[in-house]
Amino acid sequence: MAGLVPAIPIRETLRVRQFYVYILASRPGGALYVGVTNNLIRRVYQHKKKMINGHTKYYGIDRLVHFEIYDTAYQAIQREKNIKHWPRAWKTRLIAKENDTWRDLYDDIAQP
Repeated sequence: MAGLVPAIPIRETLRVRQFYVYILASRPGGALYVGVTNNLIRRVYQHKKKMINGHTKYYGIDRLVHFEIYDTAYQAIQREKNIKHWPRAWKTRLIAKENDTWRDLYDDIAQP
């Protein structure tokens, strides 16, 4: 129809954000690292490629063994702080509860 503006596609403006608490290990029963991110695939990739200087690079901690999803940054950061203060045995139990072989979960989440 003449004079009407063509339909303008409405892009998805409501983007659902998720935040992740994750645990990396150097090997089963090895050194652990607890972190938080809003892009789990990118962050684990950075750890695997040794792009992040520090503890994980120095000790070769790049195996994703556990992660949790949260709706808000506040919830994720609070959970990360709590887990970081746990004794090692508690962290180990948390990992073993869902991933008793300490399998690297990265390939599962990075698949298209």
